Amino acid sequence: MRVLSLPCALLLALIPACGGGGGSGDDTGGGDGGVPDAVPGCQPVSGTPTLGLQEVASGFDMPVFVTSPPSDPRLFVLEKTGAIKIISGGQVLAEPFLTVDVSNVSSLDDERGLLGLAFHPQYAQNHKFYVYYTDNNGDEVVDQYLADASDPDRADPTSAQQVFFLDDFAGNHNGGTLAFGPDGYLYFGIGDGGGANDPMAYGQNTGVAFAKLLRVDVSSLPYTIPADNPFVGQAGLDETWSYGLRNPWRWSFDRATGDLYIGDVGQGLWEEIDVVAAGAAAGLNFGWSVMEGTHCFNPGSGCDTSAKVQPVYEYDHGQGSAVIGGYVYRGCRMPGWQGTYFFADYGGHWVRSFTWDGSAAVGVQEHDGLRGGDIVSFGQDAAGELYVVRQDSGQIMQIVPQ
Repeated sequence: MRVLSLPCALLLALIPACGGGGGSGDDTGGGDGGVPDAVPGCQPVSGTPTLGLQEVASGFDMPVFVTSPPSDPRLFVLEKTGAIKIISGGQVLAEPFLTVDVSNVSSLDDERGLLGLAFHPQYAQNHKFYVYYTDNNGDEVVDQYLADASDPDRADPTSAQQVFFLDDFAGNHNGGTLAFGPDGYLYFGIGDGGGANDPMAYGQNTGVAFAKLLRVDVSSLPYTIPADNPFVGQAGLDETWSYGLRNPWRWSFDRATGDLYIGDVGQGLWEEIDVVAAGAAAGLNFGWSVMEGTHCFNPGSGCDTSAKVQPVYEYDHGQGSAVIGGYVYRGCRMPGWQGTYFFADYGGHWVRSFTWDGSAAVGVQEHDGLRGGDIVSFGQDAAGELYVVRQDSGQIMQIVPQ
């Protein structure tokens, strides 16, 4: 496995979560519990430099995600085949942080396996983290684990507690991202269950967990339901935060504003990016499977578009095949790119960006220096610097100024 030095020192830049029962409070301290502090300082470049990719590490087995705990300089890499590996001090540690049993993953195109990882906002103090995976029956699972109290580079495999389970009927459209919101609650996205064309009509069914962004309070287990979830006390699944999503593979919160960016993978014609402003109403309907992007899907024409969130950006399958949602850049090294959202397409092998002005995507551009490989995910470290994950070549690459 090849590792290169990180080109920019990590900066302590994560804003604290606020409110809610899921872990509010100051999360900028990193020294407790044996977790190393993020290294302060970087060398910012002026203007909006042309962007390129620099390899951080390679040799991973089907990597699908990279992330960091709050205020922590390490990178945690998820392999779809079950291992979480750590890049620390410029080296990939020999022993995995954790290995999850997902032995049914068969190929690069397989949508099952270990898919998501989120660290608790108070991870340095409570050592809690959460994994999203499909088990060997193809069902969706979210588990809570604890890091080893005596070794921050190892998880305690005996600490697993199941947070959520969903019996699935197909192997695709599993979603895969989970993240703590600015409110301290845990969010996770689930696709419509799989197959094609929403065969179970789950997209507009508010009574099931499929095709949803769910929101729960994991301050204790079993989880509880936040009182302001939109279907509490009325018809619909209490865990639901929003619905009408086909396959929200990768989505993220802007760590500076709390705005939500969702890359929702389309069916056969259109890919879309949805943006929801922080503080917007809960219970939003993103339209699937009545609509695909801004277009009628079922029915093919004359559909009811009322009360459905329209994407801020869409593109057809002449340009790609599966949108890969990314992040708003909030790092220190390239201040000219602050506030810019980066996303990709898996089949198109490109990376594009835009800024959201509160109502529209503006300044859309494609970055030639970021092209190439099957980009399956973006990642964000504790300092707000961004990475791309190339599943086919097993590489983690950092977005850097050329």
